[in-house]
Amino acid sequence: MSNLAAEPEFEQAVHEISSTIEPFLAAHPEYRKAFEVVQIPERIIQFRVTWERDDGSVAVNRAFRVQFNSALGPYKGGLRLHPTVNLSVLKFLGFEQIFKNALTGLSMGGGKGGSDFDPKGKSDNEIRRFCYAFMLELSRHIGADTDIPAGDIGTGGREIGFMFGAYKKYQNEFAGILTGKGDDWGGSFIRPEATGYGLVYYVTEMLRDLDNTDWVGKRVLISGSGNVAQFAALKVIELGGHVLSFSDSTGALIATDGVGFTPADIAAIADVKLRRQALTAFQHDGRFEWHEGQRPWTLFESADVALPSATQNEVSEDEAKALVAAGVRYVAEGSNMGCTQEAIDVFEATRKQCTSEGETAGVTWYAPGKAANCGGVAVSGLEMGQNSQRLKWSHQEVDAKLKDIMITCYTNCRETGKTYVRDSAIPSLVSGANIAGFVKVAKAMLDQGDWWISGK
Repeated sequence: MSNLAAEPEFEQAVHEISSTIEPFLAAHPEYRKAFEVVQIPERIIQFRVTWERDDGSVAVNRAFRVQFNSALGPYKGGLRLHPTVNLSVLKFLGFEQIFKNALTGLSMGGGKGGSDFDPKGKSDNEIRRFCYAFMLELSRHIGADTDIPAGDIGTGGREIGFMFGAYKKYQNEFAGILTGKGDDWGGSFIRPEATGYGLVYYVTEMLRDLDNTDWVGKRVLISGSGNVAQFAALKVIELGGHVLSFSDSTGALIATDGVGFTPADIAAIADVKLRRQALTAFQHDGRFEWHEGQRPWTLFESADVALPSATQNEVSEDEAKALVAAGVRYVAEGSNMGCTQEAIDVFEATRKQCTSEGETAGVTWYAPGKAANCGGVAVSGLEMGQNSQRLKWSHQEVDAKLKDIMITCYTNCRETGKTYVRDSAIPSLVSGANIAGFVKVAKAMLDQGDWWISGK
């Protein structure tokens, strides 16, 4: 086993799963061995990347690919380019990816990779040189039936294009070895929108089940300002809600007029982020308030929905209490592990107070990222299917398939939560997601001999 004390993000991810699947393990103790096995990656690839800066000097970065679990299909998961990338972060993301991919219902294993390279402040030529150097090593370890990486933080369409071009030159083949590709060379429609859209589709089911309501008039707090935040906001607005916040690492931008951001505002924010600028570069003529160094969660006295969509651990215990005090009824993660364990405990405590059907006052219902944000990897899986068949589905076809996947995922989480966690009249979506994902993966591993039950 790994020394988890040196891997805090991975330790948190393991604890979050282990603490919520205990009702299943208590009923089926033989599966404890499966959980022990699944925590260890099948393979970790670590390598250096040397590349040339524009001034001719040599730069070097660390890079990784964690091929965590292939029980359900080839490894699938993004490549993150960010200074904070280390093995703990990638193991946490890869571990989450195993169960997230299982919840999509598609044939995908779990993996994650990336480098501590920072694209910010780099020229296009420097990014191209890095991507070619990065793929020179990574290309030996991936393939359309082995490991299919995707984009992630710092890895957008430009970087995917460079990496795909590098792979094609090194391996002399045009293959579906990356997802998030351009529309004209193997990409799928609505891949950039998929995580944000899927998040909203998932919460739509939560709204209907808890309060028999929809998005019309809902006051929605969103963190982040990248693809996930932007497209979740656009879908919320399309369905009648009001988006009241965005944020980035420098602070939070909030609306105080009750109407919120418009699609035109979001297009302008997207342009700012495309140019790798801070949110402060967004020109709004004083229509919004800027809060330096803050996140949106403590800045509102009243709201209905919170969608953390920036990065891990972006909602603390105190911020969770502030959201509950503001009357937020729904929290769903667009980011991976967006809430700390202490924040999750705050939300789950409100759910446990509901002892009878229909009495939901004071409840803040929480949905974990591995379920609520699995729309992105779901459409990556659909892209893989299109690549295998050498065809392209329409925007409407992909969107319909995405919506069906998210509804099925939600139903699976809700019903599994009802089956194994009977501590409230409202099912635990986090327990349901973790148990459903784990059981599917563990059964496949049992069938394939990765673990076995003594005496059988």
